[in-house]
Amino acid sequence: MAAVPDTDETLPAGSDTEIESLAEFDAATAHGGLTGFRVQSVDLTARTPALLATDTSAAVFLGCAMEPDAAAKVRADGALVFPPVPHLPFNPYRGTLYSPAELFEGLAAGYEHTPDALSYAWFQRTKADGDVFSSMLRSIHDDAVSDALDELLVGARVAGVMGGHAMARGTSEYQGAAVLGRTLTRAGFTVATGGGPGAMEAANLGAYAAPFDDAMLDSALQLLAGEPSFRPSVSAWARVAFEVRTKWPRGATSVGIPTWFYGHEPPNAFAGAIAKYFANAIREDGLLARSNAGVVFLPGAAGTVQEIFDNATPNYYESHGTPTPMVLVDRAHWTRELPAWPLLQALAQDRPMASRIALVDSVSEAPEALARMSGEA
Repeated sequence: MAAVPDTDETLPAGSDTEIESLAEFDAATAHGGLTGFRVQSVDLTARTPALLATDTSAAVFLGCAMEPDAAAKVRADGALVFPPVPHLPFNPYRGTLYSPAELFEGLAAGYEHTPDALSYAWFQRTKADGDVFSSMLRSIHDDAVSDALDELLVGARVAGVMGGHAMARGTSEYQGAAVLGRTLTRAGFTVATGGGPGAMEAANLGAYAAPFDDAMLDSALQLLAGEPSFRPSVSAWARVAFEVRTKWPRGATSVGIPTWFYGHEPPNAFAGAIAKYFANAIREDGLLARSNAGVVFLPGAAGTVQEIFDNATPNYYESHGTPTPMVLVDRAHWTRELPAWPLLQALAQDRPMASRIALVDSVSEAPEALARMSGEA
């Protein structure tokens, strides 16, 4: 995700102008000025000599800590400086996605002390107070997260897995979702989920388990079953997930895209890269739009139904180009309990998306259906 090379090589023409680390900053200043660069959430308090000696005209500094004399100099150069905002539980200018360790820092003292819980509490206090400053901070944060997500997924074949948060650990459905995530990851897809508990966690767990053997996934599932739900204790639910990560480190990376709008649903610890948003509408659209290899819809309730038709709409109008595959899992669920399939079929009739939708009986059939409709079977 580096925006600027961290080597001694000359900066290539037309390269990205975002600087998101001290290494990138040092590489840029070693090969010329910072004119036109965007320096994003980098602590520059130890780089005062470089800032004083470097042309920073037309640069933008987003949330970069600087010594007063350095800050005065770059402003005098004509740079735009957006200073860090104190006393926030999140960084609105962040240049990278979240990691599970970052969101759950302080979990030993209880989930309520983690940055994830504190950010949700801040959101609850400010979402309806009409304060334009709070709204601006949320918007800047979400835009920064989208930027980082796009950087991560360049060139990736992203397969979305959607499903309900109520799916409990220890169930056959949870195991099936985990095997799905593992199968897709081993097939070369980047798994992306809504980043929460239940089916979402299971798919991210499966992706994490992709480098390991069957015994690892079986043992992990057994360990997790001891805390089947994030209710009544998010702390206990999350701790056992980190126990799995500690016991089997260096799993494969997948993506989770959760939201503080649903703050009662914590993010899961198996998505190695977490794009967490304040605005759920941006999150939903971004998750589905980035699933360029298609989406598997596991059984769910209102949220999953919404995601099916959020995905169906651009496929119907071909607003994102060629329709992407949609695989609905569990015939009884999607034809009788929540009959989304008949409506999806009716929408697709006589349209290009008709060849890009499928209904399968079991989760084991989903990878083949997805690959077939992507032209990869």
